[in-house]
Amino acid sequence: MRNIISSQLEIGQVDIASIVIDVSSRDDIPLILLGLQHIYTSKLLKETVFKILQEVIPRKNKTGSDEIVAVASNRGRPGMEQWTILVLGTLRLALGADFDRLQELANEHRTLRMMLGHGIFDDKNYRLQTLRDNLKLFTPDIMDRINTEVICSGYQLLNLDVSASIKGRCDSFVLKTDVHFPTDINLLYDAMSALFRQCVHWRQDYHLTNLAQFKQQYRRIQRLRHSTSKDEKKKLAQADLICKAHQIYIDLAQKYLNLITQSYELLIGKYQLPKVLLLDMQTFLQHGDRQVDQIRRRVIEGETIPHDEKVFSLFQPHTEWISKGKAGVPVELGIRVCIMEDYHGFILHHKVMQKETDDKVAIEMVKLTQAKFSEFNACSFDKGFHSKSNQSGLKERLDEVTLPKKGKLSIKDQPREYAEEFKQAKKKHSAVESAINARQVHGLSRCRDHGIEGFERYTALAILSRNIQKVGAIKRDMERQRLAEEKKQAA
Repeated sequence: MRNIISSQLEIGQVDIASIVIDVSSRDDIPLILLGLQHIYTSKLLKETVFKILQEVIPRKNKTGSDEIVAVASNRGRPGMEQWTILVLGTLRLALGADFDRLQELANEHRTLRMMLGHGIFDDKNYRLQTLRDNLKLFTPDIMDRINTEVICSGYQLLNLDVSASIKGRCDSFVLKTDVHFPTDINLLYDAMSALFRQCVHWRQDYHLTNLAQFKQQYRRIQRLRHSTSKDEKKKLAQADLICKAHQIYIDLAQKYLNLITQSYELLIGKYQLPKVLLLDMQTFLQHGDRQVDQIRRRVIEGETIPHDEKVFSLFQPHTEWISKGKAGVPVELGIRVCIMEDYHGFILHHKVMQKETDDKVAIEMVKLTQAKFSEFNACSFDKGFHSKSNQSGLKERLDEVTLPKKGKLSIKDQPREYAEEFKQAKKKHSAVESAINARQVHGLSRCRDHGIEGFERYTALAILSRNIQKVGAIKRDMERQRLAEEKKQAA
């Protein structure tokens, strides 16, 4: 059973609309709380957001079927309120916090507990696993719809005409996944470590040699690679040692893989274990075989491994190897995220770009932004979004398009890019870099959630939390101005 928020105040509980938040603080938490308080106190916005929050409920497999259905919200024991999930979710992403810090704040931060609906006599504490389980209930679609409502409310706070034209800036950045730098030997070590952990779970039925011997050989290769000798004879001798060490490493890995494969077949055949319980073992056996093969081909046989055959993380397989040509940043491990920001600092739309480059998403970003905000009619891009089809396609959908062409300008393109309006829009486009940096500081530097679904959920929640924080900043400035006027009148 779940409620959005308790409608009846208890003894010692303060109504959320009456919570006094320190507008003189320079910390991020008051801004987030001000933004959430605005959602709660704005009648129309509250009704819309609460209606969307009703969809934040657990789901399960339908009895006797693989179909996934929502759990009845009016049955069972009380679960975490949807308002609480929204508050803690936005706080986590806006602060870039892990669940341990979020638990500490939820249990000990006085003003936050008031925002969660707890009174001074309410000693309820949040368990770590409870926070993990409930914050996963958000979906990107739910957060995207709430985000649109928050932006419209922000426009009203700024006294902007929602029906007036909206201008935007589009750019992409890499949201890193939580992985270590991949090498072929440490990926093989990851596979073997995961397999040994699986084996420990079933070790009452069979025994495997521990991982210590394999790790020693892994460390030996690492030490051999650290040689910086300039002498050609020493370099050749060192290369031979490295090659032999790799051969011992993959031979040892193959020996263990054969034993684990026998154990896997034993569990399936003799003990009749369902394959679904051994999916991880099967997956990491495939990873181990692939890494053994690639090390043999690259180090022993001197072959260059094609890029599309490489995997950059066994635990986050959606991780991409991205080189954007930035100074001092040769490579980034993660996925590109494209954002559409307006001139007031709100993010109108975003897209997780799996296996896509900037020039493939320009028109789609504009289409989806216009689906939410029909008055969106001007946008600027950088050169990475340029293509002939984008130039023509964007002109059909927008009144103003600022899309610089790659390379040397032709005589035909010079009048367009030398026009004063184009140059001014191009100058304003650079502000999106500041916006991206602000998002990376507030949660979008590294994704802490696992899997591509977790990645998309994490990104959408970070965008929503940033827009709520932007609304909070507007409310703070308005309150500061009101207090300054009162002080002036009192003087």
